[in-house]
Amino acid sequence: MNIYTPIILVGVLVIITLFIILLDKMMGGGSMKKIVINDEQVIEVVNEDTVLATLAQHKIYVPSACGGKATCGTCKFRLLEGDTTIKPTEEPFLNAAERENGTRLSCQHKVQGDMKIALPEELLSAQEFKTVVDKVEDLTYDIKLVRFKLIEPKTISFKPGQYAQIRVPGVEVMRAYSMASNPAITDSIELIIRMVPNGTATTFVHKALEVGDKIIVQGPFGNFFLREDSNREMICIAGGSGKAPIRSILHYLRDQGMPRKVKYFFGAKTTKDLFYTEEFQALQKEFPNFTYIPALSEPKPEENWTGEIGLITDVVDRLVGDLSEAEGYLCGSPGMINACIKVLKKHGMTDDNTLYDKFS
Repeated sequence: MNIYTPIILVGVLVIITLFIILLDKMMGGGSMKKIVINDEQVIEVVNEDTVLATLAQHKIYVPSACGGKATCGTCKFRLLEGDTTIKPTEEPFLNAAERENGTRLSCQHKVQGDMKIALPEELLSAQEFKTVVDKVEDLTYDIKLVRFKLIEPKTISFKPGQYAQIRVPGVEVMRAYSMASNPAITDSIELIIRMVPNGTATTFVHKALEVGDKIIVQGPFGNFFLREDSNREMICIAGGSGKAPIRSILHYLRDQGMPRKVKYFFGAKTTKDLFYTEEFQALQKEFPNFTYIPALSEPKPEENWTGEIGLITDVVDRLVGDLSEAEGYLCGSPGMINACIKVLKKHGMTDDNTLYDKFS
């Protein structure tokens, strides 16, 4: 081999490297860029990472269940100034109004120049917590309660009904679960997690998670929470792990002396799908203005079920009257939520007073 060959190869590599660096600078890479958030906060950026990752580096956490793979559509923000091009990966997650007002997926937009963006105010108070699992409890055959003790920061403040995200160790996956605990307890949070077949996060929780494990949690997130400025009668409807945010809301109301009239409908198939029954029955005895109504759609004869029978929508339809002045809190699958909204509208509940959290 010619003795000059290695020198030539090194020279070629140097030239290619310099060309890449020059091209990157021509495209804006390596230059200082600014992101203006809500016309108030300004962060300076050098790298060309995604908006999602860049904000996280500055301790601003946008919910993203899929870890930035453009499969969940939860990491939305409004891009007010900058490259507003909609990428094909964003198309399925944006409706016409969102496309018009600049809503984009933060995992798909890179910071290649100055940007002006808008974020919901509640995201600016979300934090990342180091936690340790100090309780894992089986509630049913496919639902667990997990309590996370906060290590750093040591306390959290959230509204009853909001959710948190847990990071699954070893994979770049975040999953969102409603907080089931009392907001008055600030040094830990409880999540109710239902097993989803082949689900990365739920399989980890149900098959591998143990007391003592260290887990990263982000939150609080979500616009679904108790409207504390209202005194309307409340109609709560949930199924499965949708009981979590309702439990948090009811714990909060219990501490307030149950100032509002509440009817809570919980739908399940059989008695093996019921949990916290005693807890809510005790609450019903303590406060006459609270009513707990579990209903089974497929009770077995040997269960000797004497409660309500039927789809939860049919039970609600039978047992409520005029809801024109009532407020609804719905938690469950998209199909259940949509069916419940129709029933509540039939009884006069307005869209403005119907609050829901769809679990997909």
